[in-house]
Amino acid sequence: MTQDATRVSVPVSGSPLTSRLRRIGWAPTLGLLAGAVYCLIPVVWVLVAATKSSAQLFTSFTLFPGTGLLSNLHDLSAYRNGEFWTWMLNSAFYAGVGALLSAGVSGVTGYALAKYRFAGRNAIFNTLLAGVLMPPVVLAIPQYLLMAKAGLADTYWSVLIPSILSPYGIYLARIYAAGAIPDELLEASRIDGASEWRTFRSVALPMMMPGLVTVFLFQFVAIWNNFLLPFIMLGDDSKFPVTVGLFTLLKQGAAAPALYTLVITGSLISVLPLIALFLSLQRYWRLDLLSGAVKS
Repeated sequence: MTQDATRVSVPVSGSPLTSRLRRIGWAPTLGLLAGAVYCLIPVVWVLVAATKSSAQLFTSFTLFPGTGLLSNLHDLSAYRNGEFWTWMLNSAFYAGVGALLSAGVSGVTGYALAKYRFAGRNAIFNTLLAGVLMPPVVLAIPQYLLMAKAGLADTYWSVLIPSILSPYGIYLARIYAAGAIPDELLEASRIDGASEWRTFRSVALPMMMPGLVTVFLFQFVAIWNNFLLPFIMLGDDSKFPVTVGLFTLLKQGAAAPALYTLVITGSLISVLPLIALFLSLQRYWRLDLLSGAVKS
């Protein structure tokens, strides 16, 4: 009895083909490393520059830390009686409240678009997708005109209200609700006599929490880093977020170069809350948490 065997040619270790495959395999890794270095060099420079005094900053360009970090922090805190920390609190207020409200609106809207059938649902979703493609710079001037007409210009509301509705957040919430919430659980909750609000609050919302945390983080970072909207809306220095406040310092640095060290130190401090937020909320990202809970 004979048996045919399929022969598979395997490259021999040390052969020219194996060496070529290894060289090709290293190319993507080297490309990623080059991109990481390119992105990290400005971060490293800001970290090092924040430790230098004005004399050290302008007399030499090295990546070795200086001795002026504590004095820079003191001068930054003393600038206009601690106005920098007012800017930081304003940014925390705008980003925290705005992102929280945006996550709530996105969760309710995304759940309704994913789990309910009603006339005009697709039209509403397509309109929201068009909003995702709309550059924020195009909407800044119309938003200012609307806020000025309503008497809300140069108020906290002029920055908060436009931040609540996030088309991209609604899109993410709908996609996550459609994939993470089984229809069988919703039907079982309704059969047990739960109202629609109770079903959403007790059944759907816990399942959507990882997706809503993602929406919250995206919106928090977007509001924290937003410059154009508060720059147009606000005229009072005490209401500025840290982005606009540091920009005013940068403009004054042309006449007073010593302020450049304050801008660099403030830029470094302004990044720390974002890093802390990502590290603290990372544990809530549990993908496929309820996969397999319902048998198909």
